[in-house]
Amino acid sequence: MTFYVENETDETFSNGENSFPIEETVEQVATAVLDMEGCPYEIQLNVLLTDNDGIHAYNKEYRKIDRETDVLSFPNLDFDEPGDFEISEDREADYFDPDTGELILGDIIISVDRVKEQAESYGHSQKREFAFLVAHSMLHLCGYDHMEEDEAKVMEAKQEQVLASLGITRD
Repeated sequence: MTFYVENETDETFSNGENSFPIEETVEQVATAVLDMEGCPYEIQLNVLLTDNDGIHAYNKEYRKIDRETDVLSFPNLDFDEPGDFEISEDREADYFDPDTGELILGDIIISVDRVKEQAESYGHSQKREFAFLVAHSMLHLCGYDHMEEDEAKVMEAKQEQVLASLGITRD
């Protein structure tokens, strides 16, 4: 698996007194989601860390929403059903990197400012908030959504299951 993580800010995250490795956390959470979903492929994932101004600009440009947000997800796959990684032969060229053979899952953009703000607001660690946003976005990249109440319940349960399996709690 290939994880491209770019931090266009100078910000780091702390977990209590110590900082935690961003790339390692992305890999742990993303792998846990993919394992839970039974993804049969090696994947490629792009993660960009930006600030509130940066994510505001991306949100305005790509979603036509003129405000900041905490995380944006840009899936590369079209799912018939969430978590169904069956890919038709005629779509393989769109979904797989020809050089590595990896499934190009998509892109995640996270606001480091919002990670810090929300961790403080919710009373949990920055690592927990960051891992939550990665899990949330990974589920979007796997075809899940939360527009309807029943969809939201499924996503929430899966997010909590992944974080609990990694021992990343609200404490």
